[in-house]
Amino acid sequence: MYDWLKDYQNLEEEITYLEFNLEQTKRELKRWIDGDLQGIKLQHDSLGAKVEENVERIKQELSYKKEQQEKLVKLVETFRGLDNRILKLKYVDGMTLEQIAEELSYSAGHIRRKHAELVRTIKFVEEYTS
Repeated sequence: MYDWLKDYQNLEEEITYLEFNLEQTKRELKRWIDGDLQGIKLQHDSLGAKVEENVERIKQELSYKKEQQEKLVKLVETFRGLDNRILKLKYVDGMTLEQIAEELSYSAGHIRRKHAELVRTIKFVEEYTS
């Protein structure tokens, strides 16, 4: 779970790319079914023959990534008050600890200590539950 926190921004970018890729692949599929490519005979192992499979694969991957994202948000929501704000600003919004300190009107040292405490707590819970 902690790795998900660190990689939240990458996860968000991957979801955006998968959504774009899914849209493009659906457009290509429509061309094969109803469009300018419908009269072309496909070979069994050609890329065109695998468009439907690609759509399903992308949908599954997108669903999995969104599920990971939802779990992360639920994890962040289990924390309250300042802890919640630090986790959200750091891992969801991508701010640095110094930016968070400024945003929340705390010293950078205090935010660093709170963040380290949160990371230890999350790692402990991960080890305890696995």
